[in-house]
Amino acid sequence: METTTENCPCGSGKTYDECCRELIEGTVPAQTPEALMRSRYTAFAKADVQYLLDTVHPDQRKDHDAGSIRKWAEKSIWRGLTIRETRDGGPDDKEGTVEFIAEYIEKDKKKRHHEIARFKKQDDNWYFYDGEAPSQTQVVRSSPKVGRNDPCPCGSGKKYKKCCGR
Repeated sequence: METTTENCPCGSGKTYDECCRELIEGTVPAQTPEALMRSRYTAFAKADVQYLLDTVHPDQRKDHDAGSIRKWAEKSIWRGLTIRETRDGGPDDKEGTVEFIAEYIEKDKKKRHHEIARFKKQDDNWYFYDGEAPSQTQVVRSSPKVGRNDPCPCGSGKKYKKCCGR
């Protein structure tokens, strides 16, 4: 095994060797859903399609197409992973969730994939099971809407449309 000092794509702050390499190479299993999520993100960044397929729960593999995964992984520039929240996934748990945002560039456009991923443990190994988009929260305005011809709330004395409303 050749040693590398490159930062791990998963954003842990560790080197690839200290973080995701052993998981991706299959020498150690992921101990938590978050560790598996980070290694799967790294596998996308490195276009390691076989690892991505191997870490999908056996009951769900029929729904995953290697060609589509390879195309997305290779055609995207992976910019960063943010773990928003983890729930469950401890040593005694059989399930856990990880809410994350993966940022990438595809066809010269910045994109964000925000998901709540569900993981299941089978035979002492964690697997990605499925994911869903988090529910959207509606923003409720706490003050009345400023009309175009109303005085600007900044106090300039001008109409909103001629001041801050441009």
